[in-house]
Amino acid sequence: MRPAVSIKRDITLALAISGLVFLCALFWGGPFISTASGATKVQTGQSQTQSTTFTGIVVHSDGQFVLNDPTGHTYRLDDAQRAQPFQGQSVKVTGQLDKAAGLIHIEGIAPVV
Repeated sequence: MRPAVSIKRDITLALAISGLVFLCALFWGGPFISTASGATKVQTGQSQTQSTTFTGIVVHSDGQFVLNDPTGHTYRLDDAQRAQPFQGQSVKVTGQLDKAAGLIHIEGIAPVV
C-alpha cells in the first residue's frame, strides 16, 4: 500500500500546484490564458473613436437622411430607420463621425426641446 499513498500524494500536490498557477495567471491579467473577450477588448480599444454630439435638423435629401447643422454643415446619417421619425425636426444626434465620408454613425438620436 505504500505506492498508493505516494501516488495519491503526488496527484494531490500536482492539483494544488496547477490550481495555484491558474489563480496566479488570472490575477496577473491572463498572459497564460487567452480569452476571446480579452482579445476583443484589445481590438476595440485600438480602433475605438470618441462619440460626439451634433445638433441640427433632419432632412431627407437625394434618397437619404442628412443632418443640417446650424453652421451650414451637412452630415449623412447611417441609420434611416432611426432618423426617419425625426424628419423636419431639430434633433441632438450622438454618434461617431466618419470625416472622410461625411457620415455620422448614429448611437442615439432625440428631439431638441
